[in-house]
Amino acid sequence: MTSAELYVQTFLKDSEISQVYVKGARIWVPDEEKVWVGAELLENYTGQKTIRIQIEDSAEERDYAIKDKKRLPHLRNPEILIGENDLTSLSYLNEPEVLYNLQVRFLERNCIYTYCGIVLVAINPYQQLPIYGNELIQMYSGQDMGTMDPHIFAVAEEAFKLMSRFDKNQSIIVSGESGAGKTVSAKYAMRYFAMVGGSQAETQVEQKVLASNPIMEAIGNAKTTRNDNSSRFGKYIEISFSKNNAIIGAHMRTYLLEKSRVVFQAAEERNYHIFYQLCASRDRPEFKKFCLMSPDDFYYTSHGMAPEIDGVDDAEDMLSARDALTMLGITEKDQMMIFQIQSAVLHFGNVKIREADGESSEIKKDDKHLSIMCKLLGIEESQMRMWLCHKKIVTVGEVLTKPLTLTQASFAQDALAKHIYAQTFNWIVEKINRALHSNTKSTKFIGVLDIYGFETFEVNSFEQFCINYANEKLQQIFNMHVFKLEQEEYVREAIEWSFIDFYDNQPCIDLIESKLGILDLLDEECKMPKGSDENWCQKLYDKHLGKAKHFEKPRMSRSAFIINHFADRVEYQADGFLEKNRDTVLEDHINILRASEFELVAELFEEKVDPNEKKSRAGSATTHPMRQAPKGGRSNKKTVGSQQVQKATVGDQFRESLKKLMETLNATTPHYIRCIKPNDIKEAFIFDPKRAVEQLRACGVLETIRISAAGYPSRWTYPEFFQRYRVLARSKDIDRSDHKKTCENVLTKVIQGSVKKTPRGLEDPDKYRFGKTKIFFRAGQVAYLEKLRSDKLKACGIMIQKHVKGWLARRRYQRITKSVTLLQKYGRGLLARRHAKFLRETFAATRIQKQWKGYRARREYVKVRKATIVIQSAIRGYFGRMLFKQELHEHRAITIQKMVRSYLARRRYKRVMRGIVLLQSHYRRRRAKKQLKVLKIEAKSVEHIKNVNKGLENKIIQLQQRLDAKNKEGMSIKEQEVYIKQLKGELEKLRSSNEEGKRSSNKVSELMQQIKDLQEELSREREEKQVLITKSEEMVKEHTQMLSKLAEEKCQLKEQLEEANLKLQQQETKTDDEMKKKLEETNALLAAEFDSERSHHQRLVKEHARLQQRLENLQSEMAVMNSPGGHKRTPSDISAISLESYTSSVSPDEVKYDDEGPEEKDQGYGTKKKKKAPAPPAPTANAMEKEMKNVDIGLVLKLQNKVKELEGQRTELEEKLERYEEETPQGTTDNAVISNSAFNALKMQELQNENDKLKREVNKLMKSISENVSFERGGTNSPAGKEFMEQFTAMSDELERRREECLQLRAMLAEKSITTHAIAKESYGGMDDIVNEDNELALAYRTQKELNRLLENQLQKTEKDTKKKEDKLKREIRDLKHENEAAQKVINQNLQLGPEAKIEATMQHEITRLTSENLDLREKADKQSDQIRKLKKMLKVYAKKLKDGDVAEIEAELERDDKQKKSDDGVATVKHLDRTYMGMLEYKKEDEAQLIKCLILDLKPKLAQGLLPGLPSYLLFMCVRHTDYINDDEKVRTLLTNTINGIKKCVKKHSKELDRVIMWLANTCRLLHTLKQYSGEKAFQSENTPRQNEHCLRNFDLSEYRQVFSDLAVWIYQTMIKYMEEVIQPMVVSALLEHEAIAGLTASKPAGMRGRSSSSAHEEEGREFSLDSLVKALNKYVQILSQHAVDPELVKQVFRQLYYYIGSNALNNLLLRKDMCNWSKGMQIRYNLSHLEQWLRDNKLNESGAQSTLEPITQASQLLQARKSDADVDSICEMCSKLTTPQIVKILNLYTPVDEFEERVPISFIRKIQERLKSVKREEGEDNTLLMDTKFTFPVTFPFNPSSVTLDSIDIPESLHLDFLTRV
Repeated sequence: MTSAELYVQTFLKDSEISQVYVKGARIWVPDEEKVWVGAELLENYTGQKTIRIQIEDSAEERDYAIKDKKRLPHLRNPEILIGENDLTSLSYLNEPEVLYNLQVRFLERNCIYTYCGIVLVAINPYQQLPIYGNELIQMYSGQDMGTMDPHIFAVAEEAFKLMSRFDKNQSIIVSGESGAGKTVSAKYAMRYFAMVGGSQAETQVEQKVLASNPIMEAIGNAKTTRNDNSSRFGKYIEISFSKNNAIIGAHMRTYLLEKSRVVFQAAEERNYHIFYQLCASRDRPEFKKFCLMSPDDFYYTSHGMAPEIDGVDDAEDMLSARDALTMLGITEKDQMMIFQIQSAVLHFGNVKIREADGESSEIKKDDKHLSIMCKLLGIEESQMRMWLCHKKIVTVGEVLTKPLTLTQASFAQDALAKHIYAQTFNWIVEKINRALHSNTKSTKFIGVLDIYGFETFEVNSFEQFCINYANEKLQQIFNMHVFKLEQEEYVREAIEWSFIDFYDNQPCIDLIESKLGILDLLDEECKMPKGSDENWCQKLYDKHLGKAKHFEKPRMSRSAFIINHFADRVEYQADGFLEKNRDTVLEDHINILRASEFELVAELFEEKVDPNEKKSRAGSATTHPMRQAPKGGRSNKKTVGSQQVQKATVGDQFRESLKKLMETLNATTPHYIRCIKPNDIKEAFIFDPKRAVEQLRACGVLETIRISAAGYPSRWTYPEFFQRYRVLARSKDIDRSDHKKTCENVLTKVIQGSVKKTPRGLEDPDKYRFGKTKIFFRAGQVAYLEKLRSDKLKACGIMIQKHVKGWLARRRYQRITKSVTLLQKYGRGLLARRHAKFLRETFAATRIQKQWKGYRARREYVKVRKATIVIQSAIRGYFGRMLFKQELHEHRAITIQKMVRSYLARRRYKRVMRGIVLLQSHYRRRRAKKQLKVLKIEAKSVEHIKNVNKGLENKIIQLQQRLDAKNKEGMSIKEQEVYIKQLKGELEKLRSSNEEGKRSSNKVSELMQQIKDLQEELSREREEKQVLITKSEEMVKEHTQMLSKLAEEKCQLKEQLEEANLKLQQQETKTDDEMKKKLEETNALLAAEFDSERSHHQRLVKEHARLQQRLENLQSEMAVMNSPGGHKRTPSDISAISLESYTSSVSPDEVKYDDEGPEEKDQGYGTKKKKKAPAPPAPTANAMEKEMKNVDIGLVLKLQNKVKELEGQRTELEEKLERYEEETPQGTTDNAVISNSAFNALKMQELQNENDKLKREVNKLMKSISENVSFERGGTNSPAGKEFMEQFTAMSDELERRREECLQLRAMLAEKSITTHAIAKESYGGMDDIVNEDNELALAYRTQKELNRLLENQLQKTEKDTKKKEDKLKREIRDLKHENEAAQKVINQNLQLGPEAKIEATMQHEITRLTSENLDLREKADKQSDQIRKLKKMLKVYAKKLKDGDVAEIEAELERDDKQKKSDDGVATVKHLDRTYMGMLEYKKEDEAQLIKCLILDLKPKLAQGLLPGLPSYLLFMCVRHTDYINDDEKVRTLLTNTINGIKKCVKKHSKELDRVIMWLANTCRLLHTLKQYSGEKAFQSENTPRQNEHCLRNFDLSEYRQVFSDLAVWIYQTMIKYMEEVIQPMVVSALLEHEAIAGLTASKPAGMRGRSSSSAHEEEGREFSLDSLVKALNKYVQILSQHAVDPELVKQVFRQLYYYIGSNALNNLLLRKDMCNWSKGMQIRYNLSHLEQWLRDNKLNESGAQSTLEPITQASQLLQARKSDADVDSICEMCSKLTTPQIVKILNLYTPVDEFEERVPISFIRKIQERLKSVKREEGEDNTLLMDTKFTFPVTFPFNPSSVTLDSIDIPESLHLDFLTRV
């Protein structure tokens, strides 16, 4: 046994051993295969030499030899301690317990992480596990290390927390064997830091840090026999953080790259990945010039004979590496140059050097690989060919050239290849460091050390020596750190303790690095001209053998030595140590590479300028920097002239870099991750105990346990100890106010009182110590306490059982005696009743027998008589039938003979007749053939063709006649045009007469004449109305006649209807259920789709808000950076910009033509708008013919006719619209007569305003469209351009027309002012005042003007009508021309065709014509049938009304129609409304900012609580109503935009003030509902009052703004929920999981957990939350929501989201905390959840769906309480319907009994649960997620909630300071 195996037993005395090692005790014994196996003692140990044991696994009994009492077998821990997540919490700390605990967690529970004090042990599962998602990072973020399950994220969080809180640098040291998972662990740690320390800068440093991983894996990792992705170098990455704990940069240091792998690999191994990635990408165009081949064809990649790795795609990895290089800023040119150099290395390995004459070597002249290599490196081939086989020797007077032997040349070739690769590796690392470097000053960092673990192989060389040397240094730091933590704990608790003797490996380190140590002797031998490995090894023997206890010599070797490392004895072979330590390359080779034509190649091999270095030794070049020789050591100085050279070795360089690393680690707080390789076959979840123990010993895990066990490993706080062991105390010794005193009483009085009876006990004060807050126990003492507790509980249980069993026995005896007496009483009564029943039954039986016997005799007689009669009748019938059959047979025979004879005669006759007919047919056929020949000859003659074409000529003549007729019509149209010109001349005359009429002053006579005409027209209309009335009376009579007929039809219809109703009822009863099911299914699907769409939309809103926030942050950062004079406050208008860019509804005018530009637009995120797909090519004639063959001609014609009809209807509608537009202003012309004298001035002002407005709009449109649309491309405009030009011309025409009106009005006013004096002279004797005394001139002028306008309108109408007729006629002529041309083409085609084709064409033409006519007739018939059907329905309706006596209603309808017609032709009148308050608020444009400030930005929640709920939203809408009233779209746009921006600004600024956020959520929702309620849409007016309907918007459609306000409400809701979740997040675990509301039900851990190394260990304990604190927070939320009158439906959604967050957080924490998974804790959790459910019921929120969100955590608590036997598998699966399979399995794996009376969940039960769940989930759809998504949000909806408050009843309170608003 090693020293690590013995430490537990040193604490046991002789008297205690006999009490522990008794029969039944469980122990560990060594085993060759399993290392350790469990056994049980079959006898007590009393000091004998052998003891009888039984092996548990095999039940084998054997004798176990005990040589020494101090070497007793290890004791086993109780079952309840197995599977602990911290090995130091075990009561018995020893190697077998550690190994067994790791094995149980790894194999049975699939837990790969386990704590061992400060060390995280990570076992490689060789399988991808779903335990590294972002949701898990969020769960571990901010949590203490000891509260969660072991995980690498917990270690990373601990390091991040210590760094952020104390500004102390941290280090995470990841070590282990090759293949243990070091690189992956380091990668996940870096990923955690990148997530929690994500930078907000645009550089995204954390992405670059992660991007360095694939690059370093490509150039530094390779496949080995132990690992497919083994790191062949060590690296230390420093991740730098800013003051705000954001990643700002990183730096990487590398150690000891394994360069020998470039030129040689062992079997089943590979070279570095980059070479295979290049070969896999050789077919890519950019790699063609590298002349790459398969890896098997290159010498440097074919040693291992394993070019591929299962499941790895080298080509894909190459793409990933290139993407990472690009992200890190390495240009494409440099990337290709690096790949070119790596390809040159591959070709260099294929260069063949052969032996030449003498001791020389040479290369073939046609070696293509050498030429390719030289070409790729840009060097001269002749020089490389020369100096690969020769070298220079520089002497004092001359330079000599010496040929190299084959061995020397090959060695030089490999050395150069290794040097090229190493330089490339260093260049890439330098570039990565430059890319990760930050100009910002770094204040702290976290280092991640991924370094090789302790290695021992069959042949160990220089690389293994350096690796093990580094591990010795790291182990020393580790031991010191563990000892330091133990010391700090004891000092903090004021514990007296003696010095712990731990293993110190300083002697081993001194052996390696001290003066004249191994490295110094190696360097000294390297300086010798003829130094060799054998000489160096001999020096080691002379210096250290027998003097250093860690140095030994192998027995059978003179070139090897042994070092006793902390982990194992390692034998090193000295061969190759000197060459690897020198690591030299010929200087000639380096000079050739420095002269490369490629800049990067020359840069790689530039000589590093060092002021202390003068010149390298002639003939060789070093690959590493120089250093000073150690003091006292010999300096390797060689004089060449006056120059001196001093160079460092690989050992020196490694020692210096290791020294710097140790200094860095000593200046940081270390965190250790030890990676364990479970097996060598790389199979998932297979555990090899031998390999695991080797690594546990090597990585220091057992040393940690040894140091812990040497002190007081078990530690309990006083409350935990009292809660666990109060059962051992007496009531008089318990002081609940002082737990420390109580615990002292338990340990001293109670336990020592029991010790008097037994020699084993805790009376020795060294067994435990009382600290300030904890009790410290020696190893094994907690197990003894557990035994005492178990014995006490067993004794109590036996006492309870004794009394309960006695009480049960007495109660059973009393029940039995009482039952016996009752049975006797009822038994005797039963016997008496049975006897009486027997007597009655015998009497009844005799009477029944008598009756039955008589009945049976009569029945037998009757049966015999009937049988006799039946037999007689049957015999007689049989004889009669036989006679009939005989006669019938004779008759049939005669008939058959007759028929056969007639058949033979007929057949003979038919045969003769058939021969005759055949002869006739042959003769007639010959005659027909002759006649057919004659007809064919006649058909080919010319006269026949003429006869056929006569019909076509007639048709052509008809078409020509039609054409002449059309020409005549054209001539008539020309005549009409002449007539139109005449009308125009008359029009000019009328205009001149109008001008004369303007000068006239009195037209009263003409007006009187018009009035007379109007009166005559009125009388005529009255007469027509009388005629209509008489016609209506006649119609009534006709209706009465039809009523009788309809009544009969009605009766028939009623009967049919009743029958149909019966059938319908029958069918409805059948289909009702089916329809309901279908409706429910469709509704559910629609609801699900709607919810998904809503959630998607809200996620987009949330993402938009996040991006907007990020944009503002960047803008502020840019402002700070750009400001030269320090920080300046600038106004931020980002919100407005982002909002306007976010919604297209803010400015619909400005974005009107955005999508008309032909240019591609940037759509964000680097994407461009897709171009429209090009139009498909025009079909060819052949294609058209092929398609037409398959087309139904009738269908095509029908569709064409339909299209024509639709076009006609469209033109009619357009004409009607034009007529309506022309007629509408005519009705308003007479109104102008009533206006006042200021009409002209107002009209001019209005026209000028409209003119200016049109100018602004035109300029704005021209500006916006000129930026986006180019109208001239090759002389043709795009469709968008044409549309715009049309609109522009229309607007310019309108502008010109308005301008002309303005000029006319001004001229008229000027004319009026000029001619007034002339009129006064003529008519009023020169008195100007009397001329317009009653404003009669203005009245006359306006009257004349209206008359002129009427005449102009009539003329314009006639012109338009004539133009329309002319256009219509032109279209008809055009159509006829097209038809004529088509017919002409058909005729020409027919003339060119042959006779048969002509006939076919004419037939086809006729068919098409007839089908079109047929279709026309069919459509007419359909239309007429529809019209008849409609008329019948109308008749039925009128008949019904007449029958019901609604004649008056029919007359009223007719009168209404008459009035409607008259009103259409009548003159409109002006109505004056009453001046009342209209529910509007008017404000000036310049007061808009003040309105937003007072109503939004400065409004405080306390003030808003005393106002009308939603008052700000009502006031804002009233302002919107006024903008709608004045029809100012610019004003409403700016108001709504500023409102949105103001709300967003207010919520962002006060996002931590819940009152304000809820206030604006309520007001935003109310404004949204108000916009809907007063939108004028019928869907939102169902609950409005008539007064509210009057307040609806008239001009604006704000539906797009409603969507914007809905999105704003969603954003505010999400902000509110986020803040609420932040507040309750620290309460959830304490309130639901840790709060123990049930008194006396303990759910603590079964043993004292060692205090985890936590960042909060030195801090004061934070505030403890309970369930009451969570309920108080929820009550506060309800109170604030009710104070601001938030919609009840929205309140329900709020608490559904909060309850989901509470449940998901609680469940995720439960899944990551082993101490919470027990029966007692399940009961406590269920009780706590019941309080939350009761809270929902008390606040009437139980229908909100919040309770259902707690179902997962509720089912988890029920699972903890449920029985877990094989019979309960189905019930558990049904019960846990809301939990996923991984969650159920995880809870069962974590289930830990609190007491030994409970049982662990067996693995077989968990397997059955998994199988059952797989079958169930396969049917329902499997969900394999472990943790719930705490970021999930339910889609929020805002159900329409109209307000009963009318706008005109709202007053503005003075406290709002809105005096600038005026009521309208």
